[in-house]
Parts: sequence; C-alpha cells; structure tokens
Amino acid sequence: MEIIAEIGQNHNGDIQLARRLIAEAKAAGAAVAKFQVYDARALFPKEGNEWFDYNCKTELGRADVETLARECERESIEFMASVFDVERVAWLEGVGMRRYKIASRSVKDRALIDAVAKTGKPMLVSLGMWDGADFPEIAAPGGVEYLYCVSKYPTEMADLHFRNVDFARYAGFSDHTIGNDAAMIALSRGARIIEKHLTVDKAMYGPDHSGSMTPSDLLALSRFRDGLAVAL
Repeated sequence: MEIIAEIGQNHNGDIQLARRLIAEAKAAGAAVAKFQVYDARALFPKEGNEWFDYNCKTELGRADVETLARECERESIEFMASVFDVERVAWLEGVGMRRYKIASRSVKDRALIDAVAKTGKPMLVSLGMWDGADFPEIAAPGGVEYLYCVSKYPTEMADLHFRNVDFARYAGFSDHTIGNDAAMIALSRGARIIEKHLTVDKAMYGPDHSGSMTPSDLLALSRFRDGLAVAL
C-alpha cells in the first residue's frame, strides 16, 4: 500500500517550498511526491476564474521540473507528475519519470493519453470525470491502473460511494475529502494506492490547502497503513 503525496500547486510558485514539501512527504512515509505540469494559459480559463493568476504563478517551467526531480532523487522518493499536454510529456521523459498520472479532467484527451502510452511507462488514471459505464479503453504497454475519485473540492463524505467501489478493480483512491477518514476506509476496503494533497499549512492562500493533509496528518495515515499491513 502506497501513499502519493500530491503537492500539486501547494508550493504556491515557491520552489523552496516545493523542496520542503518533498522532504516532508518522505519523512512522513509517502512513497511518491507528485506535482502538476501544465501550460496555465492553455489549460485554465481566464474569464470567471478567480484562481487564474494563481494558476499562472504555480506553473512549473522545464528547469523547475528538472530541479524537483533531482530533489526527489536526493530525498529517495519517487518523483511523479500529472501531465496535461503532449509537449510536457517530453519534459518528464527527460527527467526519467517512472510513472505518469492522468488527471480526471484529461481522461478523454486522446492525444495526451496516446503520447503517454508511447513512452511505455505505467499510467495512473483518475476517473472523477469519467462518465462511461465501464473503465475507459486505454491501450498502454506499461499498463494502466485506475483510481476512484470524486471531482469535488473538497469532497464531502456523503458524496463517496465506497459500497459501489470494488478495490479489486480500482487500484486505489484519489482523495479530496478533509481529514484521513475516507483514505483509511479505502485502505481498509482494499485500496493499494492513496493519493492526497499535502501542505505545510492549511490556512495558506490557494484552492487546495484547506482540504490537504499536513505532514502530521500524513504521518498518521502512514502509521494506519503500516498497522493495517501488519494485520493483513
């Protein structure tokens, strides 16, 4: 059972904060430190988007990606990113990323998925915005694993439907709820992967901080995971 610490945009455009979050993720038991790599002006609408300037500020350049990948290597934690366009797949290949994440909003982006598939690397796909009767048909030589996800930020516990989720089919859970309860339930029901946002301060400015784990929350979740693994 592995925990992916989703740093995402929670570095707030500060690479030193991003490096600190990598270290915190490693120290608290995460297997992966994950970021988001995108062209903000292409991905996010400007009109009616209160976070547009923030999205632009938190965009990672190619040199940033290289810096963060090296920092993950130094901390002995896997570097991963959600990628949102074909150009940035090449960036991630350049730093030797082992696995790719396809976010819920990109699950129907065939050009992107085909580009990732051509790398031959494993792919994690969140299905929060997938409306098909079954899993999407993705042909990937490296293999595909799917994560249960509800695309609401934050997600209320009432919006989760774990009774209908078979964690023998879903590899895990991309968690946007507040607190650790949902993640612990998913692990108890057989999830092998938990992805959850990480911050150093839930009161920081940004759309994801309030619903994120702190390092102490992550440590508690890691200890629960370890205890569950022993019990199983």
